[in-house]
Amino acid sequence: MPDFTSRFVIPALFVVIWATGFVAARFVAPYAEPLAFVAVRLVLVALVLAGIGFALRAAWPRDAKGWRDGIVAGVLMQGLYVAGVFWSVHRGLPSGIAALVGSLQPLLTAAVAGPVLGERVSPRRWLGIALGFSGAALVLAPKLGAVDASGIPPTALAACLGAMGAMTAGTLWQKRTGGGSDLVANATVQFLGASAIAIPLALAAGETRLSLSLPLAAGMAWSVLVNSVAGILLLLALIRRGAVAGVASLFFLVPPVSAAMAYALFGEALTPVQIGGMAVAALGVAVASRG
Repeated sequence: MPDFTSRFVIPALFVVIWATGFVAARFVAPYAEPLAFVAVRLVLVALVLAGIGFALRAAWPRDAKGWRDGIVAGVLMQGLYVAGVFWSVHRGLPSGIAALVGSLQPLLTAAVAGPVLGERVSPRRWLGIALGFSGAALVLAPKLGAVDASGIPPTALAACLGAMGAMTAGTLWQKRTGGGSDLVANATVQFLGASAIAIPLALAAGETRLSLSLPLAAGMAWSVLVNSVAGILLLLALIRRGAVAGVASLFFLVPPVSAAMAYALFGEALTPVQIGGMAVAALGVAVASRG
């Protein structure tokens, strides 16, 4: 049972939780400026994780290097990534397209995991990555050529691409430096680093508006407690458990799951091609995760 939980339940739960981040970005857009929302969210997450860490008597970093490594990972994986995604969705990038851009991250991760981490990416894993990318593209292809509101604003797309690059760098940095650190303590330090970059970004951009409302409170609660706290702990556990390219391949399932959530919550229809793409993406993840 523990092996089944580790191999199937935890990865599936992570995919669902991570996919909600793109939906949440669209959900809260009418009620808050993106960088203001992200800054408050990251501060709250850091406080929650710090409370958990002290309650569990987590082993905090003992030297400046330990704090530095966690902060750098947090700036990349949480601060720049989350800010880029929320800003791009708020600027008109459809949440499904944002998820598709995020799914490119495993390609970069797999390409540089060898020279950076000394990992061997097998031909089978490359095949799985290719299938996963193809499936994700099929799911979201109907939006790529749209000329209406579901089109792709260039500036927003560039911000999302930058966020994807930051997440790739953060994943590799975490794998290289965070393997022996306490899980909760490391996550807390990461969100302290993320807060340290998100607050100046929001102030520099002049984005401070938060319209107090029930939808905003619900979106904030979900983003803090589920998408961030639960999501980052699962991600760090997955990175620590397996080869980084295999963990990264899970992100190929996020676009199909995000598309399904968008259909349920916002009425976005799924075509037969998109449904087929979900199956191809799932097959790709299965192939890339074996061995």
